Amino acid sequence: MSDLIRTERRGGVLIWTLARPDRLNALPDLTDGDAFAAACDAANGDGDIRCVVLTGEGRAFSAGGDLKAMRDRRDLFAGSGAEIRERYRRVVHRIVRSLYGLELPLIAAINGPAMGLGCDIAGLADIRIASDRASFGVPFLKLGLIPGDGGSWLLPRNIGHARAAEMLFTGRSIDAETAERWGLVNRVVPHERLMAEALAEAEVVAAQPPQALRIAKSLLRQGRDMSLDQMLELSAATQALAHLTDDHREGVSAVIEKRPGRFEGR
Repeated sequence: MSDLIRTERRGGVLIWTLARPDRLNALPDLTDGDAFAAACDAANGDGDIRCVVLTGEGRAFSAGGDLKAMRDRRDLFAGSGAEIRERYRRVVHRIVRSLYGLELPLIAAINGPAMGLGCDIAGLADIRIASDRASFGVPFLKLGLIPGDGGSWLLPRNIGHARAAEMLFTGRSIDAETAERWGLVNRVVPHERLMAEALAEAEVVAAQPPQALRIAKSLLRQGRDMSLDQMLELSAATQALAHLTDDHREGVSAVIEKRPGRFEGR
């Protein structure tokens, strides 16, 4: 794994910190797709991890693309149109696909500006908690670009077409309070309380039965593009499997006995 993502583990909670503060956690360098893919693969394969928290080091969550690299036509932006397209697919799209394919609940603790790809990465989280210093923007058109990271698919699903169009077509950023009102974040907290709030939320999530938790996330994601009939069929099949788990029996016993459940993923 590259030095982009610093990893810390607290019980069943994994903390990922974007550790490029001198560049406002700009993304992506050419190895960043590999870094996100490796981090997500490792988390998906670890049955003891129940939830992931993603945040940024320093004063930004992520400022998005490196403008100097764009100006100089280097790294991701070097070469012909065909070469740039292929790098978007191998690097940018790999980041997006990896995060979207994370089987565990992902909480974004947005500590500062989240711009461009940074905004869309935050939007890939299942739960988004913002510092009162956070801001959000998709200023692609100001640069003569479009959302090359799939943001035109993601953002309308998070805040609706009209508000996504307003953000994209004007290039204006919104503050944390507006992001909360529009549904881009779940809530806004004082900056100094951000990680405490995010980790407290993660602990609640991590206490749920792990197999059912992963299935529930999968159903939410698949439900974006399914008909009701398709979702009902999938829900019946997965619910039948859930009924056969030890965690289901433990959950029922815990509710009847008025005690916390002790879930082991069996």
